[in-house]
Amino acid sequence: MNRIGVYMEQWLIRRATQHDVAAVLALFDEAIAWFGEIENQGQWGTEAWSTQPHQIARISEACALPGAWVAEDQTGRVQGALILGEAMPYVPPASEPEVYVRVLISSRDPQARGLGRSLLDFAEGQARRAGVQQLRVDCYGGGTGALVRFYESCGYERLATFQVDDWPGQLLGRRLPV
Repeated sequence: MNRIGVYMEQWLIRRATQHDVAAVLALFDEAIAWFGEIENQGQWGTEAWSTQPHQIARISEACALPGAWVAEDQTGRVQGALILGEAMPYVPPASEPEVYVRVLISSRDPQARGLGRSLLDFAEGQARRAGVQQLRVDCYGGGTGALVRFYESCGYERLATFQVDDWPGQLLGRRLPV
């Protein structure tokens, strides 16, 4: 297993591999169960992703991307994932070079509190290394709006809304200072 990566706070952030697919799917399963508890089934539905062949394939493809990263705690347990890459096809194209956050997920474990922000900070570092000043992300725009507010609290601004079938989305962006 490749354990070479970047340490941020208590996290080892390293490139994802196919060996991480099950752990990333488990993060989605955990989030879906939690969304069910808070009655937010609109984001990813109610069925565990680890039981859906198309979601397994989706996460397998994502973990193979060059911008796929996972965050491990001190015990080596994957507690979060970040996938950077091309913008999703359902959002308006960027007007300048960018780093696009395709996936951001972290465990509901209390020890993982703050990991999402740490991964977004890591994405900012990747953008700076690439000489890019724009980051964008899309997220579920329905429910209580808590996810949109989370990204806003991380310095992202609302850019556009969109709809994918009956799924309401919000595109957000952040400009890095020169």
